[in-house]
Amino acid sequence: MAIMAELDTHAITGVVSPGSREGFIRDAWPSVASMPAKAALARRCIQSVIFAPIGWAILAPFLLTRLMGVLPGFGGLVTRYRLTNRRLMVCKGFDARPVQEVPLDQIKDVRYTHDDVSDYFFAGSLDIIGPGGKLMLTLPGVREAESFGKSIMQAATAWGPLRNS
Repeated sequence: MAIMAELDTHAITGVVSPGSREGFIRDAWPSVASMPAKAALARRCIQSVIFAPIGWAILAPFLLTRLMGVLPGFGGLVTRYRLTNRRLMVCKGFDARPVQEVPLDQIKDVRYTHDDVSDYFFAGSLDIIGPGGKLMLTLPGVREAESFGKSIMQAATAWGPLRNS
């Protein structure tokens, strides 16, 4: 007998209508570049041989936030950006409660910005532009930002018009 996949745990491939239920498309976690001052200092320290341990000590609390999110009382430290077939969300906590969200039919463009520090950490910031050129949401320090930005635009183009049906 074939094993059936659970719909809530797998990425959708175009078989879930936004009218019937919300389907997960992609998650992105903020990188160290979401805190530019700490990231710039850590980068300078890591590039020198003598101060490299100090650079890693600066990054350690940020790198451990995902692990600390499973501990009681520390769940609010975990942040992720979640894209579904209905909306783009900034989620907090281990159970990913939405804090900010933008419906896909409101997304008109995604702008990618980066600097030397974010390039060093393979990250960038995404500005979500809505109707009339209004800035709807900013996602700082997105890991692999160009790829995630293209996923947002593809989802908005494919699923956004279906939201109103």
